[in-house]
Amino acid sequence: MKHLIALGLLIALVVGAGGGAGAQAPIEGELTLITPVSKFIHDAALKAFADYAKEKWNVTVKTNAIPAGTPVAYGRIVEWKGKPDADIFWGGESALFEKLAGARLLQKVEISKEAWDSIPVSIGKPKPIPLKDKDGFWVGTALEPYGIVYHPVKIKRLGIAEPRDWEDLLNPKLRGEIAQCAPTRSSSSNATYEVILSMYGEDKGWDWLRRLAANTGHFTARSRDVPTVVAKGEFAAGFAVPSYMAFEEKLAGFDLRYVAPRNAFVTPEPMAILAGTRNARTARAFIEFLLSERGQRVFMERGLFPITPRYKVQGAPGSTAELAVQFTGGVRSYFDADVSNVYDEDVAAKRSEALKTKFRSDIEAVWRKPN
Repeated sequence: MKHLIALGLLIALVVGAGGGAGAQAPIEGELTLITPVSKFIHDAALKAFADYAKEKWNVTVKTNAIPAGTPVAYGRIVEWKGKPDADIFWGGESALFEKLAGARLLQKVEISKEAWDSIPVSIGKPKPIPLKDKDGFWVGTALEPYGIVYHPVKIKRLGIAEPRDWEDLLNPKLRGEIAQCAPTRSSSSNATYEVILSMYGEDKGWDWLRRLAANTGHFTARSRDVPTVVAKGEFAAGFAVPSYMAFEEKLAGFDLRYVAPRNAFVTPEPMAILAGTRNARTARAFIEFLLSERGQRVFMERGLFPITPRYKVQGAPGSTAELAVQFTGGVRSYFDADVSNVYDEDVAAKRSEALKTKFRSDIEAVWRKPN
């Protein structure tokens, strides 16, 4: 009898220890992103998740972000060869995520079925924009257009109408007044170059881009710098600017306006878990959190749009959410109306390197700052 009691106590201790360990560590205590998404967004997302993890699991998650333009981030992930210094890759063109998946440098997201199913397969016509990977290696987190920012005072001084479409940027009075970032440094520029090439075809498209370069007074080091130099009045307009980057300048008090022209690319801000990560459970929990209403609210208050038809941007009068709606022309959800899209995912993936090479030879090598 004594032996049975002792055995029972031993089993209870082992089970209790195992259950306690599991309860104490449902997720790992660290999370690192590599991302082109600005600090304005990723800091808020990481803080909100850390607060949530503490509330839900009583786990203190140490968070970190490695800022890098999309092409640079992609290159570093390739160089890590499955032994990454980060857990998650977030933001940019989904074509690069497809390439990483093909190279076996991503692992499947494997979030809950409810979270996965809440996101539609695609958005946009005639070319659908994928909002999640059909094989499960990446998932969209928020929607944002790549459009045009402009400084209304400078535009008025130049004696021209406020820009509404891409063609407006070719106005001769804007010579030296355009800011843009090279597609070799920025996914938003790369995607918008693809939009121009898709609208006009290769020959006419590159002619259009060379004419844009003739009006360009500055190529910034980062896409994030484009709305900054326009907001400060150094240039009249900026090309291929993500909506939230422009909205950040608006919140800072600058007189800046934004428009998403026809066929402006709408990115789903893809997110993927890197193969070889040491914090896979935390990475999955982070993604699920961002897709929840609480996570989507973090985005919606910063000029981004929900990735699911379930939510719309809305807030109290005078709130940042309502200001974001006003700033982006009254849009509350990109699922409320048809999205016009000509960006072709397959073409973009195949043309990616050729586009960058042609930019270097046809634009970068011959560009001179207008007098």
